[in-house]
Parts: sequence; structure tokens; C-alpha cells
Amino acid sequence: MESIVTYFETIPSLHRSLILVGGLTFFWLLESGLPLFKFKYNKWRHALPNLFFTLTTVIINFALAFLLVGSADWVAANDFGMINWMFPNSQPLWLYVLLGVLFLDFFGAYLAHFVEHKVKPLWMVHLVHHTDHKVDTTTANRHHPIESLIRFTFTLAGVFIVGTPIAIVMLYQALSLIFTQFTHANLKMSKGFDKLLSYVIVSPDMHKIHHHYRLPYTDSNYGNIFSIWDRIFGTYMYMDREKLVYGVDVFPDEQKNTHIGELLKQPFQKYEKPTFSPDAQK
Repeated sequence: MESIVTYFETIPSLHRSLILVGGLTFFWLLESGLPLFKFKYNKWRHALPNLFFTLTTVIINFALAFLLVGSADWVAANDFGMINWMFPNSQPLWLYVLLGVLFLDFFGAYLAHFVEHKVKPLWMVHLVHHTDHKVDTTTANRHHPIESLIRFTFTLAGVFIVGTPIAIVMLYQALSLIFTQFTHANLKMSKGFDKLLSYVIVSPDMHKIHHHYRLPYTDSNYGNIFSIWDRIFGTYMYMDREKLVYGVDVFPDEQKNTHIGELLKQPFQKYEKPTFSPDAQK
């Protein structure tokens, strides 16, 4: 564990880039060989807008990385934050790291995601992620630049509240990246194994329910790494994966939802978020 912490304390930018590209390549190849849905689409053409938004996310996160580093150094120097107050100088290193990643996953992923679905202006920004009609591993980082800023803000707040040093922050971001590529991958696993995974971590089937085009499923399964948060806060839902339909019912035009220009404008378009009715599912 000490060697892992030491590595992530000074992880080079090149290595972080390799995690992004390597994970994307790995799951791209894996889903091509073991697809959950046999989409009839040009995989490269579909990936283009998603890779564009991946690039904007990378640029924003690298540009603001100094804020994360400064915040993480400050909380470490001042023993500030939850994990430093809970077990001051007495907890095993593995527990310290686990709690840091666990709570960062709550603030940086679950809470940010939940709030984006509940606050309409933020939901409008987050819609870009949901208007992908062919969810695959490239969908993972399909986030409008404004959403990248929102997510970064929640992560930064998490660093202060949790009190994570930079090694745990970098480890969390690496795991978060790999998990989001994994859970969005158009990957077919046995239902039993997927279900078993979902008791501890967010599994592909569990997250894809969140991408179903209608409520209440769209407003469920917000987690990224650990499934515990959805189970604790009652936002976990299950449905048969054969019934999944991707997209959002208020933006049904698949052609528009593949154009970068249209997606950049999407948060500023007007519509009323539908209220769930049991009859709507029939």
C-alpha cells in the first residue's frame, strides 16, 4: 500500500494520460468482442463527439489541477477533514486510503450526479451525457464543458471535506476514470456475475439502467465506483437489461444528438422535464 501511495503522490501527467487512453482502448476492444447490444452503427463516427468532450474534460481538469494539488497539500499539512479527524494518526494506511477514496466517490461522483438530476439548470447541462443513443465506453466522458467544471467543483469540495492528500486524490481520479469506462462499456457479462458485483461496486448493468430514456430509471443508480451510496440513500433500481432504451425522451432526435454543435447548445434549449407516471411505462 505504501508503494501505491508513493506512486500516486508524484504520478506523471504522461501516466495519467496513459490510464485514460489505455482504459478506453481496452474496453473499446473488449466491448467489440463481447457486445451487450449489437448496435448497427459506425463505431468511429459515434465516438467522434464523445472523444471531443473527453478532450474538453481533460483540458479543463489539467488547467485546474493546481487547485486540487494546493487544496490536498493544505488539508494534509493542517490535518483537516473527515478522515483526519476520525482516526488521527492511528488508522492503518489501507483503511485511510479506502475511506479517502470511498468518501471522495460520494462527494465527487454520487452527490454531484444526484444534484445534477435534481436542479434543472444543472440537469440541462448534464443532458448531453444522457442523449447518447448508443451507450458504449466512449460515452463515459461525454460531458459538456460546463459539467466538467461542475464535477471539478464537487471534487474540490470533497478534498476539503474529506481531507485527502494528493496521493488519494490521484488514486481516486484514476479509479473513477477506469470505472466510468467500465460501466459504460457495451459489454456483456453474465447477469449473475454482474448482480454480484453490484453489491460492492457499480456494475455495467447497474449503471446502464441510469441511461434508460424514461423516468424513474433515469433518476436512479447515480454511483460511479461504489454501489453503497445508492443503496444507503434509496436510489438503487433494477430492470432487465433487455428492456433498456438509451437516450432521453425530451431530446429524441438521434441525428442532432450526434452533432457537436447541437450538443454544445443543448443546455440552453427550453423544455419541461417530464414527471414520471406509471402509465408512461406501458
